[in-house]
Amino acid sequence: MGIKDKIPALAVTVVMAGGVAVIISNMASGPNNGIPVDVKVPELTAAAKVGEVSFAKNCATCHGKNAGGSNQGPPLVHDIYNPGHHADQAFVLAAKRGVRQHHWQFGNMPSQPNITTAQLKPILSYVRELQRANGIFFKSHNM
Repeated sequence: MGIKDKIPALAVTVVMAGGVAVIISNMASGPNNGIPVDVKVPELTAAAKVGEVSFAKNCATCHGKNAGGSNQGPPLVHDIYNPGHHADQAFVLAAKRGVRQHHWQFGNMPSQPNITTAQLKPILSYVRELQRANGIFFKSHNM
């Protein structure tokens, strides 16, 4: 068997290896390729301080310290989550019902039954105050 006979098998191997590399790269992607975002923390309002405590207890494991992301979940201090693209109700529904993966490669977010509706409002205040302090404001979402 000459080299000309081996070319189709080599081509398939190269294409498959490239595809595997792309898949692995996509799986590792996320906030700064898995590196948490450095979040500027402002002086928080009373409601946001309450939310900060609940966030640290219930959300930070995946969404990172100060909502800056981790290797388990995306940063919420990111323009994708500006109020024009993800309104407050989107956060409520994500916590209550879970959400399918759509912006990041972290997998589906499961529902969070341990977080009460009463906890969600201050958590949202906390996240929105962090966003504003980091230059994230309402932008109309156009598809």
